[in-house]
Order: sequence, then structure tokens, then C-alpha cells
Amino acid sequence: MALVQWILASPPDLDVEMGQVRIDGHSMHYLRTGSGPDLLLLHGLLGAASCWRPSLKALAADSTVYALDALGLGESDRVPDLDPGLEASADRIARFMDAVGIAEADFVATSHGGAVALMLAARHPERVRSLVLQAPANPYSNLTDGLIRFYKTPLGEWFARRLITFPRRLQLMALGRMYGQAAQVRDGSLNDYLRSIAVPGTVDYVLRILGGWRQDMKRLEEALPQIQAIPILLLWGADDRAVSLESGHALAKRLIDAHLVILPGVGHLPFEEDPVMFTKAVNRFLVRLDRTTRLSRPRPILLEGNHRSAG
Repeated sequence: MALVQWILASPPDLDVEMGQVRIDGHSMHYLRTGSGPDLLLLHGLLGAASCWRPSLKALAADSTVYALDALGLGESDRVPDLDPGLEASADRIARFMDAVGIAEADFVATSHGGAVALMLAARHPERVRSLVLQAPANPYSNLTDGLIRFYKTPLGEWFARRLITFPRRLQLMALGRMYGQAAQVRDGSLNDYLRSIAVPGTVDYVLRILGGWRQDMKRLEEALPQIQAIPILLLWGADDRAVSLESGHALAKRLIDAHLVILPGVGHLPFEEDPVMFTKAVNRFLVRLDRTTRLSRPRPILLEGNHRSAG
């Protein structure tokens, strides 16, 4: 089971709780660790909460960290009729926060999760204290436009549904393209992604996201002016092949209080490639903020069985 494998691979001194809440009648899984102001981690399109594992301990040094599995991915439920759009995804994050008693939080979000976080800040500004966005999907990058068009074709759908059966060497090559240096793919990283993809319903959900990609990016561009003047840190791997660095500069110009930092020697997954550099950049940003929660919500009493300790 993926959770057991996650526990075995975690640092022995890292106390992690595994929880689940019901969102619209479906189980959303998350990991929680650390103490301090709330910090929510949102993974990318094919990611899961477990993908944050190399960076989790450092991020939890001064924060209560929640690493979420989005519905349709990771350990969360697959829902055949789930709305895959950015607005619906952002609204589900807000309902997750209600369920666990978080009034507002800082966010660290990557790739597609970064686009969700931006939409959350536009639709629910009272819930977002600050944003750290690692190469968020955005309307100004066209690096993957051809690949997205391919996956919307019958051949592309056939290909996507057979990814899990490809030889491991080819799977590693595909993951390696997300790294700045393909030879440095982290041990266990491929398995983290494959476990989620192998669950029936995952590929269907991802293909639905890709099917609405252009519309999502258009709606995100329209929503950007609604984002209030909250502190925003944009992190970009200098060798990112998935979301262009040029789009990061364009995005920064359209946000009120955004600062772009380029991470040398890494690609699209710096939280795996160089977790020390990544977490130092995040924590340097967070330590300068006033992270006092403006609102207060009572923490709900979680039913027995909703929390399990991984430590």
C-alpha cells in the first residue's frame, strides 16, 4: 500500500499524521506534520502528497504543514463526474480548509496546483495569506501546447492509458525530462507518480483536465486582476522544460506583489531535485511575513479513524 511505503521512506524523526475528510461526499486524503502557522501544499497534475516528501521536514520546521491529495489523485477518491476545472478545484480547497478548521493559510503550490492556488486567491481571497508558486501553470507558457493537443486526440488518449505499462526505462526518461539533470532522478520518485496513475480513474481525470486546459487558462488570465495585494513568491527552475521561465516574468508583471526567484541547476521539480535549496527559498520568504491569522475558526473534532500517525 502506498501509505505504508511512504511511512517506511520518511525520516525517522518526522511525525506525520495521515487524515481524510469528506468533500462533497468523497474522501480527500492529506498528510499533516509540524507546528506553527498553517501551510498548505498543492501538488501538480500527476503528483500526490507523497511527492513533497523530500522537502516536508524542512517546511514543517516552523509551520503546520498539510500536504493534500486532490480528489482524483494520490490517495483521494476517484470521482467519475468530478468537475476538473480550476474554479471547482479551488472551491474544493476552500471546503477542505473548512473541514479541518483552517481560516486562512500560506500556500506552496507547484505546476497545475499553482494554477489552482492562483484561482483560489482570486475566488476566496480571505483564505490566502501568501502564495509560493513553483512554476505554476499559467496562460503565458506554450511549451506543452503541442503535448496537450496530442493527448486530446484518440491516439493520445490510447497512449496515456498505456503509460503505466511502458518499460521502466522509458518511464524514467519521461520523468527525467522534468528534472534539470535527468540522471539525478530521486530514488522512489517514479514509484510515487506511478502509484497514483495506476489507480483506476486517474487517467480519466487527468485527460478531462487536459481537455479543458485552454478554457482554464483563459479563465485564469481573466481572474488574475482579482488577486489582492498578498505576498507572492514565484520560484522557477532555470532548466524548466514544462512551464517556460519567460512566462514567469510575464506572470510576475500581472500580479501586484510578486517576486520571481530563479533556482539554478534544476527543472520543474526542485522540491525533489534540490530540496535544500527549495525549502531555504520558501522558508526565507515565509519568515519575513506576518503570519498571524486574521480570522479564527474552531478546529473540528475529527472522528476516530480519520487520523493516523506515520511517526
